[in-house]
Amino acid sequence: MRAMVVIGHPVPASFNHALAEVVRRTWREAGCDVAYHDLAAEGFDPLLTTEEARGRPSENTLVQAHIAELQSCDLLAVIHPNCWGAPPAIMKGWIDRVFAPGAAYTFAKGDDRGDVPQGLLRACAALVLNTGNTPSDREQAVFGDPLDRMWREGILRYCGVHHVLRALYGVVATSTAADRADWLADAEALALRAQDLAAQI
Repeated sequence: MRAMVVIGHPVPASFNHALAEVVRRTWREAGCDVAYHDLAAEGFDPLLTTEEARGRPSENTLVQAHIAELQSCDLLAVIHPNCWGAPPAIMKGWIDRVFAPGAAYTFAKGDDRGDVPQGLLRACAALVLNTGNTPSDREQAVFGDPLDRMWREGILRYCGVHHVLRALYGVVATSTAADRADWLADAEALALRAQDLAAQI
């Protein structure tokens, strides 16, 4: 089974990186072939080119490599903090460039006329792990957890991934070592559950 883990956080010692490492280790120990991408460390350019914005294939070799891995993976994990109810710029740019038309989705008529999209991804399951500094009850009551809807409906199911597991961990800024240990254990359990879901299909 092929898996892809993508982390969008600029600090190597961040809790986001600890989450990503847990997922990578868990899937490797389960026998998966894991492609791991630290977007900041790779210097991933988040800016769409003029041609990409018009729906043409990217000519950037790193973007092409990420697209190929996304298309071939059975399991996908994305890890990033909540930045103003959205992914940080480098992760949003990765989405814009890698979940590209003709690569991650298409339309029956060949172009977007408001039709229902056809997902092209082979991934059976995806895991989305986010961190934040807003208490969960306030996040739900005031903001409605926009990251969940974005990843679950706006991106992954849009592109054909039907099993989406997600967790939002926080408040990170005031968390204890025990809190973080519990969150890492939860992330490991979710990674195993996602792997099981992918294996059943």
